[in-house]
Amino acid sequence: MDFKDFELIYKENRCEIKDKQKVVLKLKEILGDSNVSTEEIDILAYTKDTSLIAFNWALQGQIAGLPDIITWPETVEQICEILKFANQKKIPVIPYGEGSGVVGGSIPIRGGIIVDMKKFNKILEINNENLIVTAQTGINGMNLERYLNKKGYTAGHIPQSLYFSSLGGWISHRAAGQFSTKYGKIEDIILSMEVVLPQGEIIDFKTTPRASTGPQFDKLFIGGSGTLGIVTKATLRIWPAPEKRTLLSYAFSSIEDSFNATRQILRENVYPAVIRIYDQFETIRHFPDIDNAKDKVMVVFVCEGNAKLVDLEEIITREKCEKNSGVDCGVHPVEHWFDTRFKVTETSSMPTYKIVVDTIEVASLWDNASNVYHSVLDSVKKLEGVIMITAHVSHFYPNGVGIYFTFGGAPGKEQTDLEFYQKCWDTTIKAVLKAGGSIAHHHGIGINRSHWMESEWGRSIKTLREIKQLLDPQNILNPGKVYVDTWKRGEK
Repeated sequence: MDFKDFELIYKENRCEIKDKQKVVLKLKEILGDSNVSTEEIDILAYTKDTSLIAFNWALQGQIAGLPDIITWPETVEQICEILKFANQKKIPVIPYGEGSGVVGGSIPIRGGIIVDMKKFNKILEINNENLIVTAQTGINGMNLERYLNKKGYTAGHIPQSLYFSSLGGWISHRAAGQFSTKYGKIEDIILSMEVVLPQGEIIDFKTTPRASTGPQFDKLFIGGSGTLGIVTKATLRIWPAPEKRTLLSYAFSSIEDSFNATRQILRENVYPAVIRIYDQFETIRHFPDIDNAKDKVMVVFVCEGNAKLVDLEEIITREKCEKNSGVDCGVHPVEHWFDTRFKVTETSSMPTYKIVVDTIEVASLWDNASNVYHSVLDSVKKLEGVIMITAHVSHFYPNGVGIYFTFGGAPGKEQTDLEFYQKCWDTTIKAVLKAGGSIAHHHGIGINRSHWMESEWGRSIKTLREIKQLLDPQNILNPGKVYVDTWKRGEK
């Protein structure tokens, strides 16, 4: 195999496998010949995730990371054997769902063995009385939701990546879906999991609505970026399909007015399934034909569930919006959102114009939210080469929000794409921390945020590293992510 025609972006600390042919033979013994590959086309497919800058690199003959061997296990026991063998040989192992992550979480920056979970794709049981479903974690998100819909249920977890993400990926990144204000985020939906630990031991957590049985160890694996274990099976809450759905939209004069309206709705214990705030810049881009929204902040709402409750939610939502000078824009903006919510062509087409684009989602309490929003926009606008910085807010709580920034620009003559990209990222994160926000809401840590974990966690990062060391003393499971143990960059 020869990748000399490609430039490898993350090559520092890359491990070289000794006696690679013997390693391949052992893996084939564990998995069978058809479930192991070193073919160049397979290797190439696992060199990146869906980070937008990777589109630029592909056009420039660059790759992010280079794995050595691809595997497709079919049983939990096979995963155990892979990890036991990898520990003996000190070979990195990278769990892989569908590669829809956007922060570098599945990029094999150290090389090693990819464990692709796509053959763990079975729905094992639906229990109507308990309102739960159990499925293997390699299942595609849309396949899971379609199956539930046919049976009269919904999982309530609808990320933008629904068509090309997996249940395991949701767990790994602590994901949040578009309907999260009503149904919760993945940590609210998951009730139990089966996990293979880094040294090959299986642990299985009991399914229960809640437990007071000591520290809830299972929560460590939600958001662990595949560094503490490989989740192979999970049981989720489900809900009956909603009886009624109502669409609303309002335009506000300022981001602050939109924050006040949505905050007041949630204080009433009213939870529209979807709330999305688009700042003035994104409103121009997404809703140019809505006269009432010109030069304003658009907010769309979806209320769904029991018909009587939906009617009440609509009354209270309208009341709070109008109290904060919201202007009714009807159902068309929400219908437009439904029509376009899975389309990502706008950003993915930028590389042909040599534009570097990315999204960064952060979190804030309500009293800091406006400050976080303005601080990021003011800071990023000052960077040379930036031509766009906008925001929308897509996740809401009685206590705060998740804010989603989008930047775009072109590096100067003295900068590479990666340097410009990192500068935009680091400037955003600095502004968020200075304003009192949190550096990640639902995309996870990956590579992009790992070097900011000390700033985010403070002294407790030491304990987190000690847990990693205890569970994975050889540091083989997705190394270089989360713990800043092998990969540092940038100014703190």
